[in-house]
Amino acid sequence: MELWIFIAVAAAAFQTLRFMLQKHLSMGPLSTGGATFSRFFYSAPIITTLAVLYLIWTRESIPAFSAKFWAYATAGGLAQILATWCVVALFRQRNFAVGITFKKTEVLQTAILGFVILGDRVSLFGALAILIGLVGVLILSQKPGQLDRSWMSGLLNKGAGLGLLSGIFFAISAVGYRGATLEIASADPFFRSSVSLAIVTLGQTFGMAIWLTWRESGEIGRVIAARRTAIWMGVTGMAGSLCWFTAFTMQNAAYVFAVGQVEVIFSLAAAALFFKERVSGKELLAIAIITVSILILVVAG
Repeated sequence: MELWIFIAVAAAAFQTLRFMLQKHLSMGPLSTGGATFSRFFYSAPIITTLAVLYLIWTRESIPAFSAKFWAYATAGGLAQILATWCVVALFRQRNFAVGITFKKTEVLQTAILGFVILGDRVSLFGALAILIGLVGVLILSQKPGQLDRSWMSGLLNKGAGLGLLSGIFFAISAVGYRGATLEIASADPFFRSSVSLAIVTLGQTFGMAIWLTWRESGEIGRVIAARRTAIWMGVTGMAGSLCWFTAFTMQNAAYVFAVGQVEVIFSLAAAALFFKERVSGKELLAIAIITVSILILVVAG
């Protein structure tokens, strides 16, 4: 298998750990906004330090940032904030594994946006894998015990709405980040990804700090007070994002996210082992279908 596949799996693992911590904090001391902010606040100094050290070690010069880079990075950063906010809010509506699986609608949307904005194309097998994964998400969209079996009613409940909306924002984020990394003139994928991620995360931290100061007085203080747990959210969030960014420099973002659907399996284990949540047979079927879609893409790739 190609390197980007292993990097995408690692990204999914780190992201699962980060969302576990965000769910824990959002159900306790922090608001949805505070739990979202923690991810960026504690990541920013780590990734900035890493990017600077790597730049010194490789003796790379600071790249010239084009207007397109700033446009892609800004759009991606804002979309990631909104996507993360939606996912944290979703955890209050559905269990952990189901929440993460709804988020995976990002794959199909990323394929569409990637083609429209960047000209990225997917193969026939890639399209098949993405559509099979979408079937799993549609099955999952029905709330447990819901008598009305129509797909539309399932997609119109609040939990599904938040999940689908997060998928849209994550798709915009992925395409924006891939576009930003491609604007940096370097053959080193780690250099391009670390520099891009450092700039984006600093912007996200600054922007959310202004928002919370305005809308949720005292929440930044609670984020700092929760640092013993929240700092690990920053570490795992930084590691996950760095893996995503690096994979985006190497492959079509839709393919990266398609392999990243393995996060659903990780989240199922987390839901059962850490949050003591029960997953229904129908939800297991949906997760199995999504797993098949990942395997098709890996074999085809």
